[in-house]
Amino acid sequence: MNLSKQIIALTAICVITLGSSAFAAKGRDAWVMNFDGDWNVAGGLPEKAMLVSLQGLTNRDAPQFYIVHPPDFQWEITEPLYDFYKRKHDVKFTEVKTADEAFSLFKKHAKGYVVWDKTVGASLNVAFTIAGLQDAVVVSEELIPLVKKYGLKQIDDLRGRYTGKTDAEIYQDSYDRYWDQCIRDAVMVMGGHRGRTMQPAMADWGIQRKMYFHDLSANPIHPEELSQIKRLYEQMEPGSFVFGWHPYGKDTEEQSTTLLSAYGFKMEGLHNLPNLSFNSQFFFTEGFKFTNNHGVDRHAKIEAEEKVYISFVQSDSIGIGVWTKPGRGKLPFGWQVTMNWSKFSPAALEYFHESATPNDYFIGGLSGPGYMYPNHIPAERFPLLMGEAKEMMSLLDEHVMEIMDNSAADGNVGNTDLTKETVDRYYENFPDVIGFINGYGPARTRDLRDTRPMISYDYYIDPKRPRDGVTDDLNELISLNAKRPYFLLVHVRESNDVNSLVEVTKNLNGPVEIVPVDKFLKLAASNKTYTTRYQDPDEPKHFEGY
Repeated sequence: MNLSKQIIALTAICVITLGSSAFAAKGRDAWVMNFDGDWNVAGGLPEKAMLVSLQGLTNRDAPQFYIVHPPDFQWEITEPLYDFYKRKHDVKFTEVKTADEAFSLFKKHAKGYVVWDKTVGASLNVAFTIAGLQDAVVVSEELIPLVKKYGLKQIDDLRGRYTGKTDAEIYQDSYDRYWDQCIRDAVMVMGGHRGRTMQPAMADWGIQRKMYFHDLSANPIHPEELSQIKRLYEQMEPGSFVFGWHPYGKDTEEQSTTLLSAYGFKMEGLHNLPNLSFNSQFFFTEGFKFTNNHGVDRHAKIEAEEKVYISFVQSDSIGIGVWTKPGRGKLPFGWQVTMNWSKFSPAALEYFHESATPNDYFIGGLSGPGYMYPNHIPAERFPLLMGEAKEMMSLLDEHVMEIMDNSAADGNVGNTDLTKETVDRYYENFPDVIGFINGYGPARTRDLRDTRPMISYDYYIDPKRPRDGVTDDLNELISLNAKRPYFLLVHVRESNDVNSLVEVTKNLNGPVEIVPVDKFLKLAASNKTYTTRYQDPDEPKHFEGY
């Protein structure tokens, strides 16, 4: 499929998803509000939850309400993207300074309000579900006078309804009341931060789309909650999206992602990813075309010398990394792109490509058309899902696929290897890529078929690891892997700044060359000094309970 046809296809997806508002006209008026960093239940959370719910309702008709978060917020690009909308889409923003002012502007988009119980955290998710279905804003008790001031009527009151009830009991009640009214191609796992602090910044998107909200656990030690998730997934459409993030302290990222992957679903998060109800309504600017900074031609043949080749890759989505921090561009860096933003945040992808330096190279991931664990994707779903990924990679001019499967790992420790069956499927479904990279923490899956290598990370840079310690670790790997050429693939965890890595590279034992990841893979194809290896069948393949 050529580029123009892909754009038409993705345009159709946006229109189907969001209706006639899929394209925001240039020169439109919009409003912006600046949030502080207080997400405490006893502090700023109630007002923020109310405003985010109002944002989801307001942006149903058109992209009107945008929120800028502080520079230290996990998604650091809200202000740069705000500037991008003004500059490239000629959006004329007016600042909204208070919640009172926001309701004076947008009250017509809400039909009423629902009261959540601050003593029962799960009640906020039930309130978000009701908000999407009933065009309501969510409020805590002390905010009722504000919404009454603007004529909003109470739709529901959750105070006391769930006192003393377990999360399983709360969500069973929510399921019985609301599930049949929610969409079936997406669900919102509004997990992440729990307890005294919550960050439901993605709630606007779930409310706009009328999703079912929950923070059920995928941990087998919570069998009633796990069975409820499975019941939801069994009733959802093939290829559905799971938005948000798993609930901290109840289950793990690995458990949650393993489960959704087994249904062939795609994760898109985090719980605090903001402004999707706004971002989703802008497409690429007229005449824009993605052009990646390729370090080598896709069909080129180059020969590796007897040296150490190092390539750095930053995954975890470029929006929560170090893109806006000083130093980017000083080293060749691979950046894993959240490809589904071509549907949900096209302007964000255009912003990243526009601001890239010649040393910034974009790769596809993570594992497919969304965050998934490929060892658990049903075989019959794999070609369909990877077909989606190929189309988006072509649109984004990406020639490298990044894979991650932590289903048998715990964080950065454990078995992150791919089975031979999974590797076979990637080679079969991606005949045109330069190669594949695998892992998060270090992994051992490696292969070379025709000219396409699969190389796993040998090292993971924790941002808390002192830079002299990182230098010592890399030098030890260089010493232990004495056969040359040695291909050392390094995963750079989010929030590591590029400047500090420049100093690391100056103190490595040579000869060492830092290369872009596409060139790295071409070099790895020229001289196979690594051993072909897959996940050992005798090693654990998944968490106990699945």
